[in-house]
Amino acid sequence: MKAFARLVYALDSTNKTSQKMMAVHVFLNVADDKDKLWLLALFSGKRPKRTVSTKLMREWVLETTGLPEWLFQESYSSVGDLGETLSLLLPPPKGYWDYSLAEWMHRIRALEFTSEEDKRNFVLQAWDNLPHQERFLFNKLLGGSFRLGISAKGLINAISSYYGLEPSAVSHSIMGEWEVEESAFEELVHGHYVDNNLSKPYPFCLAYPIEDVEETLKDLSQWQIEYKWDGIRGQLIKRKDEIFIWSRGEELVTSQFPEIVEEVAQWKGDFVLDGEILAISNGEILNFTALQKRLNRKVLSKKILSEVPVGMYVYDILEYRGVDLREWAMDRRRALLEKLIRNNPSTQIHLSPVIAEKSLGQLKVIREEARQINSEGLMLKHKKSVYHVGRKKGDWWKWKIDPLTIDAVLIYAQKGSGRRSSYYTDYTFAVRDGDKLVTIAKAYSGLTDKEIQEVSRFVNKNAIEKFGPVRTVKPLLVFEIAFEGIGWSSRHKAGVALRFPRIVRWRKDKTVEEIDDLASIKKLIH
Repeated sequence: MKAFARLVYALDSTNKTSQKMMAVHVFLNVADDKDKLWLLALFSGKRPKRTVSTKLMREWVLETTGLPEWLFQESYSSVGDLGETLSLLLPPPKGYWDYSLAEWMHRIRALEFTSEEDKRNFVLQAWDNLPHQERFLFNKLLGGSFRLGISAKGLINAISSYYGLEPSAVSHSIMGEWEVEESAFEELVHGHYVDNNLSKPYPFCLAYPIEDVEETLKDLSQWQIEYKWDGIRGQLIKRKDEIFIWSRGEELVTSQFPEIVEEVAQWKGDFVLDGEILAISNGEILNFTALQKRLNRKVLSKKILSEVPVGMYVYDILEYRGVDLREWAMDRRRALLEKLIRNNPSTQIHLSPVIAEKSLGQLKVIREEARQINSEGLMLKHKKSVYHVGRKKGDWWKWKIDPLTIDAVLIYAQKGSGRRSSYYTDYTFAVRDGDKLVTIAKAYSGLTDKEIQEVSRFVNKNAIEKFGPVRTVKPLLVFEIAFEGIGWSSRHKAGVALRFPRIVRWRKDKTVEEIDDLASIKKLIH
């Protein structure tokens, strides 16, 4: 548990990728096999179900400390995390239980079959034998809301670099069906339970924002022009009758799109396709907010499958019948891709259409109207370009439409992390809906350090309510918010969600009476 506590503390103490990676390396170097497996289990959603409610934990802390309810609430509001609040309020420990992470998890899982009194005795004894940091982790493990201060990609990259493995191979290995009690850590990450070669994706070819449209497109006949779709870019792999879907973020997302898998299973031959996964209904591409309802779900109900049908617009072929095609010219790859699609008529897999307009003026009009079909703009690919690794200027360009903007007022603020932990950097904005304000977006970027300090001083002076780490402030500061798209959403009080919202500028020249109203914003939805 000591090594795990040091890992969690190190991950939460920095925003630097290199330092997070080093912290994982240190843990892997000192932890035993079962503790490493539990690290993966806690991270990948294989954690056991909650065995002790947070309500009981709270009652036991009040009972132990004799604190009044109001003081507990004040403490919780100041700290912002229940597990840490409980740990800080408890008296210093009288002893130390030196159990490993795996031993703690074994004891916590066993509580499922015990009485409330037995649970209480165990938890009180544990609190009395753990220092603050480990007591805090124990509370989080009990409550079932454990979070590591590192992304999925970050943890996989750290593990893969420690063992000298490909990140995609490690990702495939740990995403399969495995149990802590029946697995060996090094065998797991080295892919002994799966065939990593079958699922291995290629590095994605990426585009630069176009710099000089007039100069680049002097000869339109040299360019393959397509819409830039606003979905989840992915590689669709079929090898030896096994199918895998990888996101551009190097995450294996096969299970999230069963209808695509079912469709491709009927196709003959092996191949690797590059394309965009989109929400598609009756031939119409839906807004990205619709697709979001399908993402990162452990279980896809019949209702969600019906409400948000998905498909894939493919625009490149990287491998066919075991042959790497990336050095082929773009137009040659396109011809083979078209043949593959013709031979496999599909309701889920579509060929991304090529735009055939012959003048730059026509293309400018098409680009400006792209948002009407939920496209982000245009992609320009030189017909003789190879499928290179990453970005290479001159071969692929993206010509995006200009972002949308609204004026909104700041109503909630929360302090940041790392070097900005003393300042309010996380903001929630609202627009007008009749005579009231409704939240519409959160944003974390766009202000200078000087402006952040100025906003923080405002929050300290004008906070009117607090909910844990969040402060409600007087609605006085107006900001211009830019975003890539907008769609209907039941998650927000406004009923809409903005795609990639960010602060453009602080509108000190405007008052709250001049912010945008919800009715006009909803008219932007196509």
